[in-house]
Amino acid sequence: MERLRALFAELGLGNVRSYIQSGNVFFTTAEPDRAALTGRIEEHLEQALGYPVPVLLRTVDEVADLLAAEPFRGVEVTPDVRLVVAFLSEPLPAELALPHRSPKGDVEVIGAGPGAAYVVVHLRDGKWVTKEMFGKAYRGAVTSRFLHTTEKILAAARKA
Repeated sequence: MERLRALFAELGLGNVRSYIQSGNVFFTTAEPDRAALTGRIEEHLEQALGYPVPVLLRTVDEVADLLAAEPFRGVEVTPDVRLVVAFLSEPLPAELALPHRSPKGDVEVIGAGPGAAYVVVHLRDGKWVTKEMFGKAYRGAVTSRFLHTTEKILAAARKA
């Protein structure tokens, strides 16, 4: 993660920090254009690393609002259930009716909000079987975090 932090700092971003090994990077910027900033970061990472890296930017307030909405309220959590926040680069396809259940029944998209979908995963033999959550119509980038990890990421991001 040290290398990743350095790459973000090379772009002139301030207060660069990271959280766990899954690419969560916190920084400050005066750049008001999210699309332009995303493009700059993706281009810089690809040049430095030699492969494309999809970047999904969210503000602390956006993640806080997402969690405050309690998207999983009423979902019964058992040892075989995982609650997942799927951060999206594009909105879900309009034809994807929610709730949406995978053909194998192990993944259920119970809702969506700006930039995210809320997914309940029903493990099969302790495993997450279906990798394609939204069907073939979704063409955007996705990065998923368990709900409890998203809560920890928000807490870490709030630390100055």
